[in-house]
Amino acid sequence: MINNRRVLIIIPALNEAGSIGDVVREVRGELPGVDVLVVDDGSTDSTATVARAAGAFVAQLPYNLGVGGAMRLGYRYARENDYDVAIQVDADGQHDPRYVPKMVDALDDADLVIGARFAGEGDYRVRGPRRWAMVMLSGVLSLVARTRLTDTTSGFRAANRRVIDMFAQWYPVEYLGDTVETLVHAARRGHRIRQIPVAMRRRIAGTPSHSPTKAMIYLGRAFAVLTLALIRR
Repeated sequence: MINNRRVLIIIPALNEAGSIGDVVREVRGELPGVDVLVVDDGSTDSTATVARAAGAFVAQLPYNLGVGGAMRLGYRYARENDYDVAIQVDADGQHDPRYVPKMVDALDDADLVIGARFAGEGDYRVRGPRRWAMVMLSGVLSLVARTRLTDTTSGFRAANRRVIDMFAQWYPVEYLGDTVETLVHAARRGHRIRQIPVAMRRRIAGTPSHSPTKAMIYLGRAFAVLTLALIRR
């Protein structure tokens, strides 16, 4: 419990055996009153076993669906088990659970809260085409949501019961749909969206896959996803 709210931490994970145990233990240590659900998204390593040993509930998908598919299962679990708040946390250790109480507090006047990396806290930086895409997405989605958003691709998010119910029934599995399209969908249905500043950390394990070519592909896909999200009814 945080501020008399039942809170579920949802961690989508694909082949994160090297980090998931430390992430779960840190969350449970910092937030002893919350439950942790790891959604194993078709991993071929020991992600599920390590997460369970660390004290998490574990749901295993038979094959990889992507973050969207994993999160949809997580939101269904939250709805069926009557949680007041569901918070998405990455499995690589970059999200600091000490910000979770602030995100829960922010739900007092919002339905969906984003932990924003570019809102004045921390020194996380992105450059080149990837940064251009993020700026473009944030500018357009700020207009759609009628509030200033600086990090619309952040996966560190908190949702109240209204949004949990919506995402349990509808959650896109397409590339970037779990970030961009969910915000468009939530805003168009009258849900209040806001952000709080957070500091991002380095991955505990694994190597991020960045290159100039992949950055350009990301930029192109971001434009496509945003266009489809805006025209889709």
